[in-house]
Amino acid sequence: MAAHRKPKPRSLGGNTARTAATIALAGAATATGFDGTGHAEPQLSPAQVKAKVDKLYEEAEVATEKYNGAKEKADKAEERLNTLRDEAARKEDRLNSARDALGSIAAAQYRSGGLDPALQLALSDDPDQYLDGAAFAERAGSRQAAAVGRVRKQLREIEQLRGAAHVELASLKSRQAELKRHKKTINGKLDAARLLLSQLSPDQRAGLGETGGAGGGGQRASRSSARDLDPVSSSGTVAAPNSRAAAAVSYAYAKLGSPYVWGATGPDAFDCSGLAQAAYRSAGISLPRTTYAQIDAGRRVSRSELLPGDLVFFYSGISHVGIYVGNGMMIHAPNPTAPVRVAPIDEMPFAGATRVA
Repeated sequence: MAAHRKPKPRSLGGNTARTAATIALAGAATATGFDGTGHAEPQLSPAQVKAKVDKLYEEAEVATEKYNGAKEKADKAEERLNTLRDEAARKEDRLNSARDALGSIAAAQYRSGGLDPALQLALSDDPDQYLDGAAFAERAGSRQAAAVGRVRKQLREIEQLRGAAHVELASLKSRQAELKRHKKTINGKLDAARLLLSQLSPDQRAGLGETGGAGGGGQRASRSSARDLDPVSSSGTVAAPNSRAAAAVSYAYAKLGSPYVWGATGPDAFDCSGLAQAAYRSAGISLPRTTYAQIDAGRRVSRSELLPGDLVFFYSGISHVGIYVGNGMMIHAPNPTAPVRVAPIDEMPFAGATRVA
């Protein structure tokens, strides 16, 4: 039986401890999961890191658009809830006025020798008694009956408003929980991307920033060099089809260099759909908040029909959008490591385009 005894634990010391620490650090440096289950990976080449980071940014953007959609619905639910509460407050004010009028009638009756049972019922603090006394209005005089009828109607309306407000409050809480889930997903993806990039040298990271792609961010362009790509001044490309599209393109040019911040719609930071929405807002056109809705906000156009101002969408899930500026180029907000910039539409898988102006 001695063969089955557990060996005594050996203390870690000297080289053994250093080896264990090295292994632990290596595992932490290469863990890229977000569900708490990290795993060690072999050293990745810069190209492999870029591919993984690009994928993480794509997934983060999918979650960002879901977050944007949930936030839009949460904002609307909160707006409806506030409207219902305001309306209920106004009706309660009118109810109090009506009850005051009933009180005046009751006081007059009391002075004349007694309080009508109908008024006793109407002045009760228990709203159910108002609704249960179906016959009391018939026993009251015409003036009393009209006043009591108004109170009963107002009570019903207030109860209906309170019920609707309860439904909106439940919807708002559900949307807020959804926002929290999407936010956790986004931050997890971005943290994993930062961890991968931290394994590269500064020169390697800088090189990735120049090579294009969703993660690398594409071509860096200053405002002056980007203007050289303006379709009005090069290659005979057709200009924006109308003043609103031209205004949207002009707005996008003015925002070159602005940071990417997920969930942001300007004026100083943007995510991809936030930039498209802000650009067309400046042109007097209201766009939906998410890429999924923006692609259906106008007339679909083929890639060969693209004109400046058209919205161009990418990936099979329609999770990224840019503003076409001509010559195969767009302005977009790529990801947290890349500011708003000009980039070729070929750097990501093209999924479709729509003309909203």
